[in-house]
Amino acid sequence: MRLVLHLLGVLTTIAWPSMAVASDDPTIYHVYFLGGQSNMDGYGFNADLPKSLKKPQENVLIFHGKTVEDGTDHGGIGKWVKLSPGHGTGFDTDADNLMLTERFGPELSFGHAVSKGQNGKNVAIIKYSRGGTGLIDGVSGYGSWDPDYAKKNRRNQYDNALTAIDQAMGGSDIDGDGKADVLVPAAIIWMQGEADAYDNEAAATNYDRNLKRLMDLFRAAFRSDDLPVVIGQIQDSGSTPETRVMTFAREVQTAQHDFIKNDPCAAIVTATEDFTFLPDRWHYQSDDYVTLGKAFAEKAIELQANCGGADRP
Repeated sequence: MRLVLHLLGVLTTIAWPSMAVASDDPTIYHVYFLGGQSNMDGYGFNADLPKSLKKPQENVLIFHGKTVEDGTDHGGIGKWVKLSPGHGTGFDTDADNLMLTERFGPELSFGHAVSKGQNGKNVAIIKYSRGGTGLIDGVSGYGSWDPDYAKKNRRNQYDNALTAIDQAMGGSDIDGDGKADVLVPAAIIWMQGEADAYDNEAAATNYDRNLKRLMDLFRAAFRSDDLPVVIGQIQDSGSTPETRVMTFAREVQTAQHDFIKNDPCAAIVTATEDFTFLPDRWHYQSDDYVTLGKAFAEKAIELQANCGGADRP
């Protein structure tokens, strides 16, 4: 019951005044939620970026929620700014000031590609991710997205993501031009699963069920039961049982594919199969994050043609 009341409270809070205020020629932004763990955080180096992605993007905004540990306050707070490099691992904010890093994630090429692929439509990205986090409580020492965690009266990553969505969607003028903006949910982009694949067989074999539950709740937060969901297939840096870093990588990969088979408004990006890794053996190379963002954009645009979200002019 606590979970239901929690979600209802969020839905009540997200009034989205930007969609209710009349304005001459309002700016319409198509909103994408980017969530997950460390490969959504991003370990690409800004210095490796192509010239086209090194400068702020004029028609793409980002609200990057502050990441904190489970049980910690202020998670998810942030502010709308133009998308630029620096929103990778190590990013932080106090909601007034952004602490950009020398790293980037898939958000850069995603924002560029999803706008360009839709004839220059305005894009707004809500990003909230935290490295090492799993879908269920206890699977990782870095925290979880488990909706039932609220029963323990402590915040976790699910709560933080809802805070980011609440604050981001509650703005009436996200680009600061003095006019009300219209925010239209477009898709959920999800890159996560390594924590569940690491060493917990139950978390791995139940991944599709746990993922479905979480995505359904995020869809409810955006008030769209058929909002497109695009997930990134996890990939192990090792090719043999002796060299793998995740004991149950194949089980989670199977669960990810099972999830999309049962959801006509979901798709999976498998470009990760060709990625190479940093020496830590968990995180991708800079070029791979550029490829990943473009692949996410392509799948999101495809799904929007037949599912909910911002598929209208």
